[in-house]
Amino acid sequence: MPAPRPTADDLNRLASLWNESDVLRHLGLRIGFQPDRVVVELPEVRREHLGGLGTSAVNGLVLSGMFDLAVGSTVELSMSFERAVFGRSARCEAWVDRAGQRTLFASARILDDQGQVCARCQGVVAVSRQTAEGPQLNPGG
Repeated sequence: MPAPRPTADDLNRLASLWNESDVLRHLGLRIGFQPDRVVVELPEVRREHLGGLGTSAVNGLVLSGMFDLAVGSTVELSMSFERAVFGRSARCEAWVDRAGQRTLFASARILDDQGQVCARCQGVVAVSRQTAEGPQLNPGG
């Protein structure tokens, strides 16, 4: 029997815990859960986020991390970078396309501060058997 789906309160508590984690604070990222989306925000692009081929674009490493965090415990992640991310902020939105017993298939996109889609990804995600009360305090592992 599958574990019950987490409630909105469960997800909000989890987001609060993750947003206070060392890794997300260090990276300047924030995660939130909406009814049909996971949202990862880079609310302030900092100097250390830059470096796309020596330009003022957000580095692909940062964008890849946003995808990985938004999509979840990926077994496979395929990304396409369509345009450079410039501006003061960026936003990643992820959603479930199809769910099975042990895996689910998700998609995500990254938008710049003008709302233009700059990158997309698809991921295959391992479904966690942990409960919302389980050891999920570290979003990096």
